[in-house]
Amino acid sequence: MDIDPGDLDSAQCYRLLVGIVVPRPIAWVTSMDAAGQVNAAPFSCYTFVCKAPPMVAIVVGHRESRLKDTSRNIHAGSDFVVNAVTDDIAEPMHETSADYPPHMSEVAALGLELAPSKVVSTPGIALSPIHMECRLHRIERFGRENEELIVGEVVHFNIDDGLVADRRIDIEAYHPLARLGGPNYAKLGERMRMAFSSEFGGQANRRGS
Repeated sequence: MDIDPGDLDSAQCYRLLVGIVVPRPIAWVTSMDAAGQVNAAPFSCYTFVCKAPPMVAIVVGHRESRLKDTSRNIHAGSDFVVNAVTDDIAEPMHETSADYPPHMSEVAALGLELAPSKVVSTPGIALSPIHMECRLHRIERFGRENEELIVGEVVHFNIDDGLVADRRIDIEAYHPLARLGGPNYAKLGERMRMAFSSEFGGQANRRGS
């Protein structure tokens, strides 16, 4: 089937993209409003964009032409925490993706326990084994609907001891949850490790590529 994006509205394009670009990691982001109320929301349009200093990025769309709480809090000066999502905490994460009224705290509504951050003001979610404390680096807008690419500099990593070996994530111990299209998720599943047969591959291994 041939599909011209020009024949699709934004919702139709979104449904195609989130079904094609899979699996995606999930950033469970906590932010805080001026009154100190903590918001939690998951975003799966998420990646890291820089290693020195470390930076991560999420894309935040609008909800009925208004800024989502996460975006509004960050615009107002909130720092934020990217909490990793593992398969054993899928349910509370998914519940925070519901369409809560503006300014209502998902954290309070769901009774989620918070974990104090070490460097930033916003706390993380205690259930998560990895917290990346972030300060806003920049916001870029894209497309006809001004979707926001929010880039944060990671100023502190807080990682459960059992997930780290030699300052690397132990992939056998880490069980990240992946987002598919719609309300569908996937566990990591079977892993495979690949080697190179050429000398060039050996150089890539040494670089960490």
